[in-house]
Amino acid sequence: MLVWYVAYGSNMHAARLAWYIGGGCPPGGRRTYPGCRDNRPPSRSAPVWMPGGIYFAGESGAWTGGMAFYDPELPGAAAARAYLVTVEQFTDIAAQEMYRPTGDTDDLLPATSAAIDAAVAHGRATLGPGRYETLVCPGRRAGVPMLTFTAPEPASAVPHRPPAPAYLGMIARGLHESHGWPAERIAEYLARRPGVADGWKRDRVTTLVAEALVGIG
Repeated sequence: MLVWYVAYGSNMHAARLAWYIGGGCPPGGRRTYPGCRDNRPPSRSAPVWMPGGIYFAGESGAWTGGMAFYDPELPGAAAARAYLVTVEQFTDIAAQEMYRPTGDTDDLLPATSAAIDAAVAHGRATLGPGRYETLVCPGRRAGVPMLTFTAPEPASAVPHRPPAPAYLGMIARGLHESHGWPAERIAEYLARRPGVADGWKRDRVTTLVAEALVGIG
């Protein structure tokens, strides 16, 4: 079975997602990923939008600073990138996002499959109480379910936290790569996200995005 894994944070950048699939430690990161059991790249990817928005909160063990989360109840729309993967790959990506040991993936697969069914039927399902353990289905693409992970709490229920520069730069590269946006539009989009808007000055976001896109065609 295939699903669309919808990334709205750093995994919008395909090279970043490749570390989750193939394993290793990405430049600027602080985690080494075990990778997926099936390390083939996604068969397709596409730029997508999800109703709602993203915000930054918590503390990233990979980057420091706030992590990106998706809240379907926020106003507006969230820019994202959908990758066509197998359910097993989706489960392995989920395990790594949840900081679960890779040995847990065999046990996680049935639970994830059940959660996928519940999320497709009801729009939302829970795999556990932790960050990225809430599964959301914002719809279908070409008849295939679109699925993403987020925190159980809405943006209004948690303190916002500014993301680390390296993390925000990776998201900027992902937006450029997937949606084809110029630096100005990326900076405008990111500067309005909760956690960035109240933690970064607008000109700093503009400078960071421009630096992140240097050398990218």
